[in-house]
Amino acid sequence: MTTAFIMGVSGPVLTAWERDFIREAQPWGFILFDRNLTDADQIRALNADLRQAVGTDAPILIDQEGGRVQRLRPPLAEERMPPLDFMRLPAGKRAQAMALRYRHIAYELHDLGIDVNCAPMLDVPEDETHPFLMNRCYSRDPGEIAEIGRAVMQAHLAGGVLPIAKHIPGHGRGTVDSHFGLPVVEADLDELQRDFAPFAALSDIRMAMIAHVVYTALDAQACATLSPVVVRYIRDVLGFGGLLMTDDLSMHALGGSFENRVRGSLDAGCDMILHCNGDPAEMVEIAAAVPVLSGPAAARAEAALAERRPPEPFDAQAASIALAALEAEARDA
Repeated sequence: MTTAFIMGVSGPVLTAWERDFIREAQPWGFILFDRNLTDADQIRALNADLRQAVGTDAPILIDQEGGRVQRLRPPLAEERMPPLDFMRLPAGKRAQAMALRYRHIAYELHDLGIDVNCAPMLDVPEDETHPFLMNRCYSRDPGEIAEIGRAVMQAHLAGGVLPIAKHIPGHGRGTVDSHFGLPVVEADLDELQRDFAPFAALSDIRMAMIAHVVYTALDAQACATLSPVVVRYIRDVLGFGGLLMTDDLSMHALGGSFENRVRGSLDAGCDMILHCNGDPAEMVEIAAAVPVLSGPAAARAEAALAERRPPEPFDAQAASIALAALEAEARDA
């Protein structure tokens, strides 16, 4: 039976151990990184092998924002400038331009058998935002982020790719890279409404990734991933009713055993565990702790996958030409 687990694998081809592990662990989905990507035929074959090993039409995720966080590079996908740099365009063009950008990304992903992208990014940057996040953001204005985020969401769906909002309820005030340490945000609840606003505006999105961030105004003792208080706030106040997944449990923002990370995340109210690095020892520990996907979490997962549909007609060549012109305009702005 399917478990509440999204996992990575070690390379471009499944090892015999990984095939056996996947068959036994029955993860809900998979996530791809640079180490898994060599050429188009290999990626399609790997995706088919992953789904065959688990025995389901499992979702396959990737981080393809464009800019620094872009797993597929030329010739597998077109190079994109960072989102915040792209937003040098005139205000009236930004949402439409970002919709075209992510519709083209969805086209590239779907062609390779990848059907989930970790976007839109709804974090609100501040002057102190850590560089790992800053130029991945869409704007400094929460209302504009929400508008662009919805355009990005709809563009993915039109391209047959499911979107994931991140990093709920907001990573923008973090001054630490959560890959390497734990950000602590000490803003009061009134100040935090600015960070939360885009996520509330897109609360109807079917999937979101929680932030490994401590918000002292909500829970000074635990980061959002491990905090029932923060998860209740996401559900009850921000109104998000979709599938809530962790960020990568192997990030150094978290400590303790992987068993405790899994149990803490699920006890807090997260629906799905994400583990990315393909490390067998960590994967075995996670698989031993992660439960069968059931109850409300299973219903939310099913509702998310129900949004998968064939892509709408799309002229990729024309879009590529238009995007090149828009990027040139943004560079010259």
